[in-house]
Amino acid sequence: MTWVQQSRKILTTVVLVFTLMLMTACGGGNVAQLDRTSTPSAISGGTAYSQLERGNSPSGQTFGNWVVQTSQGLIQDAYVRDNNKLGVVISRQVRPNEVRPLVKSLTQGFRKNFPNQDLTVLVYGPDKKLILTAKYDVQTNQIQYT
Repeated sequence: MTWVQQSRKILTTVVLVFTLMLMTACGGGNVAQLDRTSTPSAISGGTAYSQLERGNSPSGQTFGNWVVQTSQGLIQDAYVRDNNKLGVVISRQVRPNEVRPLVKSLTQGFRKNFPNQDLTVLVYGPDKKLILTAKYDVQTNQIQYT
C-alpha cells in the first residue's frame, strides 16, 4: 500500500471521528427526535441480514441510521438494541489501529443520545465476526475494552 493510500485512510478516519464528535456535541439531542418510517420490531427467522432493522426502538432506529449515514463508508451496518447496546459492522477501510478511536467516538455519541446508563458497543469485522467489545460504565465514566 502506498503512502498516499495510507494517508488517505488515516485522514478519512480522523474526519469520521471528528464528524461524529462534532455532530454528537452540537446536535446529538436532535438525532433521537428525527422522524423515521416504521419498521416491525419482530424479526422472523427467515429474514435476510440486509433486511434487519437498525434499532428496536424509534430512537435506536434513528441513531443506527445516523451512524451508518455519517460514517462515510467506514461503517457498513449498525443496530441499537434496548437503547444500551450498539453493534456496528466496519468496512475493510478501517485499519486495526483505527478501531479503538472509532469505538471511543461512537461511545461518546451513543452516551449523549442514551444518557445515564451503562452502554455496550460491539464491533464486527466485514466478515460479521466480533472483533471488539467496549463497555461504558456510567458511574466511573470509563470504557473497558475486551
